[in-house]
Amino acid sequence: MKNWAGNVEYSTHDVRHPTTPAEVAEIVAAVDAADGQLKALGSRHSFSLIADTAGTLVALDELVVEPTLQLGDDGVAVSVRVGAGSTYAQVGAFLAANDLALPNLASLPHISVAGAVQTGTHGSGVRNGSLASSVLALEIVRASGQLEIVREHDPDFAASVVGLGALGIVTAVTLRVQPHFEVAQHVHEGLPWAAALSNWSAIMSGGYSVSVFTTFQGENTHQIWSKRRPDVDGPEVDLVALGATEASVTVHPLPGVAADSVTAQLREPGPWNERLAHFRSEFQPSHGEEIQSEYLIPAEHAVAAITALRAIGDRIAPLLHVSELRSVAADTAWLSPSYARDSLAIHFTWKPLPEAILAVLPLIEHTLEPFAPRPHWGKVATMSPAGLARAYPRLGDFAAHVRRVDPAGRFMNPYLKRVLPHD
Repeated sequence: MKNWAGNVEYSTHDVRHPTTPAEVAEIVAAVDAADGQLKALGSRHSFSLIADTAGTLVALDELVVEPTLQLGDDGVAVSVRVGAGSTYAQVGAFLAANDLALPNLASLPHISVAGAVQTGTHGSGVRNGSLASSVLALEIVRASGQLEIVREHDPDFAASVVGLGALGIVTAVTLRVQPHFEVAQHVHEGLPWAAALSNWSAIMSGGYSVSVFTTFQGENTHQIWSKRRPDVDGPEVDLVALGATEASVTVHPLPGVAADSVTAQLREPGPWNERLAHFRSEFQPSHGEEIQSEYLIPAEHAVAAITALRAIGDRIAPLLHVSELRSVAADTAWLSPSYARDSLAIHFTWKPLPEAILAVLPLIEHTLEPFAPRPHWGKVATMSPAGLARAYPRLGDFAAHVRRVDPAGRFMNPYLKRVLPHD
């Protein structure tokens, strides 16, 4: 079995598909530690080996947890409890039908809630935190087979939200909700880099969610996607006056790919769950035949970091489908790539050329080193364990927490053994 893009082949044939949290607990309790480790498997969207194991994979795709709204004292919904394997498309449809919303979505609505949260996945927007920042509680089956609930104000919460699957198998997640809102999306093409960089902060804050697509070559950006909320966004940056052209037809971010799969553009307003993601849930996401990498740096270094990457664009561009630049607000999860700092996320959607990608990533990481990059846990990187320890200041604390919660290492795998500090 492989991940959805095909670059990871899982190391086991022992794949279980529990249908209830109780069945998850039974599987964990029944698999003896001597027989190998267990790992949770969500929507198989990670490009790294974070979810791999030679032991037992507990797939959450058939786990049935009906979404449930929790009401505040005033009778208004404040949160929703959903199954760990639920996709954001499913959760978004349920909330929209109840006139509710999440603050943000990633570019793909196909991904599972628990998998996205546990790996630090995010969307875009200078005021929008990662997907983990919406979590109020996690229900986790521990190594003993016991189900525990970790809530927002518990001492271990910040260590648990972006937990890399190292603390147990998440069966349900409670998310903070807000009133339903609409979004209108439009695209500009060909903005000169000189204008983009001199107006960077204004451009990235000029919409509720903004993405800049590029190959790091040439004098112009490829595309700028602005997702605007009429109820909260201020004046729009006039990108045409800065030298861009507004797209008059719907476009795909990957050059030469038909736009059938992307969410509605051309300033057509619509529900948040049908606009904040880039791709429609009924289509294959993105390109499919691809590998992804991503690094988050402090937002104040955005212009310098982009300039540095453009200087090595001739090494990057031949391997790329496209790169995407997004803003992410700071959050409090220890292993979130945007922990304690507003960030610029630099995402690479690569062609399926694994050897060439592994050869160029050290150059990219070296180029970004002055800007304190943090790699996304679910994507391909080559940063050393020592580099990760510098990048993530609470990584040692997290490793100690893992040893306390799972002393026998039931949920460890080679990936985690490599990246987590040892005693």
